[in-house]
Amino acid sequence: MITPAFELTQDPDFLTIIIKVPYARASEFDVYFEGEDFKFYAKPYFLRQLTLPGRIVEDGREKASYNTDKGTFTIWLPKEIPGQYFEGLDMLTSLLAPKKSRSAKPLVEEIVASAEFSEEEEEEFDWEIEQTPYKESAESTLPLQYRYGFGNLRSGVFQRLQDELSDVIDIKDPDQTPVDERRRKRLAAEDAKFEPDHYLADLFEDEAIQHVLKYKPWWVDAHKKMTALQGESHQEHDTHTFVVFSEEEREQLRKFTNKSYLLDKRSRHHVYLGLIDILLAYCYEICVNEGDKNVESSWNIRKLSATLCWLESFTSIHDVLVSFGRRVLCYPLHRHFGLVTRAFSDTIMILQLGRAAVLKCLLDIHKIFMENEPGYILNDLFITDYCIWIQKTKSKKLAALSESLQKTTLTKSHMGFELEELEAAAVLVQEEERTLKAVGTVSKQQLPSSESETSDSEESSSTSSETEGSDSDERESSTSDDGKINSLQNMLQEERTAPLTDCNGLRQGTNTLAFEVSDEKSKVSLQSTSVPGKLIEELEKQMHTAIRLSEQPEGLATASCVLQEQEE
Repeated sequence: MITPAFELTQDPDFLTIIIKVPYARASEFDVYFEGEDFKFYAKPYFLRQLTLPGRIVEDGREKASYNTDKGTFTIWLPKEIPGQYFEGLDMLTSLLAPKKSRSAKPLVEEIVASAEFSEEEEEEFDWEIEQTPYKESAESTLPLQYRYGFGNLRSGVFQRLQDELSDVIDIKDPDQTPVDERRRKRLAAEDAKFEPDHYLADLFEDEAIQHVLKYKPWWVDAHKKMTALQGESHQEHDTHTFVVFSEEEREQLRKFTNKSYLLDKRSRHHVYLGLIDILLAYCYEICVNEGDKNVESSWNIRKLSATLCWLESFTSIHDVLVSFGRRVLCYPLHRHFGLVTRAFSDTIMILQLGRAAVLKCLLDIHKIFMENEPGYILNDLFITDYCIWIQKTKSKKLAALSESLQKTTLTKSHMGFELEELEAAAVLVQEEERTLKAVGTVSKQQLPSSESETSDSEESSSTSSETEGSDSDERESSTSDDGKINSLQNMLQEERTAPLTDCNGLRQGTNTLAFEVSDEKSKVSLQSTSVPGKLIEELEKQMHTAIRLSEQPEGLATASCVLQEQEE
């Protein structure tokens, strides 16, 4: 017999069941329903039993129809209590489970209400429990094996899969490595892998990262709709309003074998924290690839989740966030703290949407790992069990988990990589580079004027050297006229009344400026109350240079100027 594809919807008065039977005869089918049970048969299809989340009743309002084009039966069943909300209609695996049988065993508690163990599964679980004390006994010659996987229920798996071990997880020999040692090795590997240059490059050149941060996955719109409807009424809404499963996802749910898990309080704690870790890695993958899948998708998810890569068992939500943040900054292509906070907020949204949203994400992870050759091992260890377990989890548990996650804070200082110090040092370096660049720009702008000044100074120096040469010649030629020079110095010394004398022999603050020529053939007398600009220009043209006054006596300097005038 073939289990047909089916889906369930509801309104306040009716439960609607749509069953796809394309190869069945419409004239030959049987339907049975009573209370919480529903069965359907149309050769070769047989829906053995659906355990409904609420009671239905046969009161004459029930009806059915068949669509020949689509090959589907649609059956409307009245609710026993009109207006009652049937929770979990999209959890197909749990709906296919048989009703829970009553048990008189007081010491055994089944965590999930709507399931029971098959005999084979119960024997396997009992075997794992019995093996642990036997291996720890003094008479045992077998080495102690540590557990891992969903709820830490598995062991010895990687002893049979040594070839695939290095491609799936980072830890070596997990069967012989306790949890504390796994954590120490993981932290050491992350410290060794962290690259400050890569982190700073993504921090300051973040155009690509800012682009992917703008991407909005499907749960963003679903969360907005849920928030809007919550403001209108306090009544619970069907998850179909926010989360829609594809036909491929529904088919995968029907393929899962229904299980029930006996987990103690500590194991349940590990399961919930592992779920957060896996969802964080999945949200990062969806964000950076904008919802598209590629060959690196499987690697990203398992590498960023310490639960999958190091078989880690966390003890607090903060430890989960710190582990995820450290791994984001160490391993993937984009290593930006903004991606950590984005995955953090996305995970909160998914948990607030309820188990349907969580299940949809887990089904996508399951598909990604199935398409990856070594990744299927992680499906067997974790994802398949999570897909079955989440369907039977109470919505209140996930709501409380999302609330606790929302209250947890995560900062860069928690990463342990001294990120704030690195960023501060990088900012200082950037400021220095900007300053040097600005100085270089100003220097380039002043370069033409500097060149002209340099040329002027070169001309001045050459002219000065020529002048010095001529002065030396004048000194040699005037040795015979020492008497005349001394008399001229005496005359100028008497006339000096101002404290400063310019280089041309002009004394400021005097009414009469006189120049006498040593050859006694001409005498020039200039009468003026001030030095005219025209006279200065003529003197500059005649002199061609400015003679610097040294600290020598003023009379000697004036004598030099007179001698130079005589030479010209």
